Amino acid sequence: MNRFPIWKYLLIALVLITSAIYTLPNFFGETPAVQISSSRQSIPVDTALMARIEDSLKQQGIAPQGIFLDGNSLKVRFKDPDTQIKARDAIQQLLGDNYIIALNLLPASPQWLTRLHANPMFLGLDLRGGVHFLLEVDMKAAVDKTMERYAGDIRRELRSAKIRYGNIKRSGDTTLEVQLRDEATLTAAADQLARNLPTLSFNSDKAGNRLILTLKPEEISRVQGDAVKQNITTLHNRVNELGVAEPVIQQAGPSRIVVQLPGVQDTAKAKDILGRTATLQVRMVEDDSAKMAEALAGTTPAGYELLDELTPQGPQKILVKKDVELTGDNINDAQAGFDENGGAAVHINLDAAGAAIFRDVTAQSIGKRMAMILVEKGKAEVVTAPVIRSEIGGGRVQISGSMNPAEANDVALLLRAGSLAAPMNIIEERTVGPSLGKENIEKGFHSTMWGFAAIAVFMALYYGVFGVISVISLAANLFMLVAILSMLQATLTLPGIAAIALTLGMAIDANVLINERIREELRNGVPPQSAINAGYGHAWATILDSNVTTLIAGLALLIFGSGPVRGFAVVHCLGILTSMFSAVLVSRAVVNLWYGRRRRLASVSIGQVWKPETK
Repeated sequence: MNRFPIWKYLLIALVLITSAIYTLPNFFGETPAVQISSSRQSIPVDTALMARIEDSLKQQGIAPQGIFLDGNSLKVRFKDPDTQIKARDAIQQLLGDNYIIALNLLPASPQWLTRLHANPMFLGLDLRGGVHFLLEVDMKAAVDKTMERYAGDIRRELRSAKIRYGNIKRSGDTTLEVQLRDEATLTAAADQLARNLPTLSFNSDKAGNRLILTLKPEEISRVQGDAVKQNITTLHNRVNELGVAEPVIQQAGPSRIVVQLPGVQDTAKAKDILGRTATLQVRMVEDDSAKMAEALAGTTPAGYELLDELTPQGPQKILVKKDVELTGDNINDAQAGFDENGGAAVHINLDAAGAAIFRDVTAQSIGKRMAMILVEKGKAEVVTAPVIRSEIGGGRVQISGSMNPAEANDVALLLRAGSLAAPMNIIEERTVGPSLGKENIEKGFHSTMWGFAAIAVFMALYYGVFGVISVISLAANLFMLVAILSMLQATLTLPGIAAIALTLGMAIDANVLINERIREELRNGVPPQSAINAGYGHAWATILDSNVTTLIAGLALLIFGSGPVRGFAVVHCLGILTSMFSAVLVSRAVVNLWYGRRRRLASVSIGQVWKPETK
């Protein structure tokens, strides 16, 4: 007899039941929704806001299908996209600009599945719809920003060496000119800067006592490459505010970045989020009353900027120099905390270069005011402008002022998230509608369904009962694969659907091997029970070899591929593992239940068994 121990049947039953449960959410689809999240932690998203929104929608005759808090955001479901858009406009008018209101899609799974953490697979842009941006980093701006930083470094180096200098000005995209007093000063400046700024090449104009510094080509390439990498990191930090499942943010070429946000229907809001960056600037304050009066009269002196300073009494004007002493690029970490008086503060840790710069600036500016400026969306605000009492070393900086703890958290978050290393231009913008994504899903589903049906008919006609059992194991394989993808919350794209169809073909191939080995044993005169046992045993080695070699190819695609290729590889590799389980264990369990208990089994239904002719 062919019988499994009871624990194997229980294991297979557990796997199949679990697979069925975690596959179910994928059949319920999604519903249109509006997601509300706060642009700052100091502005809460809570039950009071939920009540306000419910009352406002009721007054305008808009009936939501559900409203609930989900982490730091509020989500409202609606029956159709038209109602969703009307509700978005109404909520935006009610709340203003202090909240991020975005169109989204939410799973329509029943509550009992949600409580079991059974969620549908994430769908890629081609299946769910969403927005696609191709962004180009402004490499010239990245180099300009670097040259401004070098100009500041040159000023500090010459001051620290007590070398007197005149103007420092740009000459071309990657060249700086420093005016010196005489030839001796020129030589001393060149020696000092060459030791501390090795990424610059030096030339001297002795006739005009000018030192010409040019950024080396390899440093230009490094600056441009780092700008793309920093922008990608910043975009990852910012796009999380949209609550997007599995966004795609990756480099495409030397200066371009692809951003895909599945499920996001609001292109304008997506643009707003992608542009939200903040950085810190440290500049010196000009307290000269005559210059301040001139700026307040509408004529800001050259080299200065009139900004708002946040104070307990409200914003007040303050005059600061345009020269940036330190930027957020030198920040390692920023955390909210408290100052020595118990007030809210932001504690900043600087890297080694930033700590040295800050120490030198404070040592040379005792008694003067230093402005800590937060720049976000092109708008600069002075958070605090304390008087420097002594030299500050160690790389630890504290920002305090008219902030409460929630606002301190906001500032710390913005500084940790970082800023764009260089501006970006949108050179391609594409919106994939949910209807197109639905059409892609239907086509993929139909192709898989018809392929499965064709395989099922062929196997049943050619192998009889064993063919039907093979189809049952194939269905189990499909359930297990979809369940694993759902549990892992993997992203399914059109290439992933192609990988599912390929998995079905590869999985049935294992059953064909098993069935043919059983036929071979029967042709050789082996009794049916022994033929079944030998067929599964002998086919296992062949199945293992073929699947391992295919798995190696799939892992190579996963490691070295990107984008759609990796999506295909993930489903392909998982499909190989589930097909081995279903083809060997599940089909054997069903065969054992059907034939295994018969002591005297005269024949099995496995199609025509052609025995060799004997003379």
